[in-house]
Amino acid sequence: MSGKTTRRTFLLTSVAVASGIASSAAWQQNRISASKERSPITTAMPERQLGNTGVSIPILGLGGAGKTPLSWGNHDAEAVAIIQRALELGIRYFDTAASYGPSEKYLGKVLPNYRQQVFIATKTAARDRDGAWRELERSLKRLNTDYLDLWQLHHVSFEQELDTIFSKNGAARALEEAKAQKLIRFSGITGHHEPDIIAQGLQRYPFDTTLVCINAADKHHPRPFIPTVLPVARQQGVGVIAMKVPAYGRLFKPGILDGMHQALGYTLSQSGVHCAVIAAENVAQLESNVEVARGFQPLNEVELAAIEQRTAASWEDNTFFRAWT
Repeated sequence: MSGKTTRRTFLLTSVAVASGIASSAAWQQNRISASKERSPITTAMPERQLGNTGVSIPILGLGGAGKTPLSWGNHDAEAVAIIQRALELGIRYFDTAASYGPSEKYLGKVLPNYRQQVFIATKTAARDRDGAWRELERSLKRLNTDYLDLWQLHHVSFEQELDTIFSKNGAARALEEAKAQKLIRFSGITGHHEPDIIAQGLQRYPFDTTLVCINAADKHHPRPFIPTVLPVARQQGVGVIAMKVPAYGRLFKPGILDGMHQALGYTLSQSGVHCAVIAAENVAQLESNVEVARGFQPLNEVELAAIEQRTAASWEDNTFFRAWT
């Protein structure tokens, strides 16, 4: 048995022990009956099927990054309160990453009680197979689960990264092995710098999903995501999750947009977008975001054009996360 195979077996065994499971097939064997799980208070929110995954999710998910308690250390009570309230409001898609501080740990305090009803998505920034396996092990332990619904390659920005990912010992091998071992259900690629790189990634590998920045200022950027990534995703049946929807609140500065109803409305009205993940600074902000999602109605071309016009003069500030610093 090769050293790498031994290492993989070790990682799988570590996850199994930490999660209290007997084998890597636990995803199918270790389902807790619905009667033993707590039930979130579900409320009416539009749902869409996530590409070709066969999974239907609400149009709004909870983000685990940004300037929020979910990514801050020593904010357990605030983070747990937001997660719990999100469940009560009907949110089922939870986004996090290995690099989001204690975010995975906070989710792991709450979500196991609702495991069958939630969709947990996390990410690895590793580009090599072994490094990705190490992060997978850590994520499973912190999230207190024996499988992920979605495991994504985080923040892919360069063609050289794609070459490494798809090389003999690249991270794509870890995706395939983890899926074969039932440790993940779906795989994805994320990025917020270069749409061409994400489009290339989707063309080079059968990812199930992509997470990209789609907001009302996108049209004005020299390298927009909407016309570059969304057509490829639609053609291949890839689920699209949108991020950076309000540009960390910058879209709500005076003279730009009037509120989340315009920011979220614009993003969710783009053909091929299935869900948007937005972080919340507190419970009240979360409740407001959910209220907007409940009332969402697709915007027509005139309304979309009006919103684009309102962001024309401030597009650089509202796509600041795309700048190389």
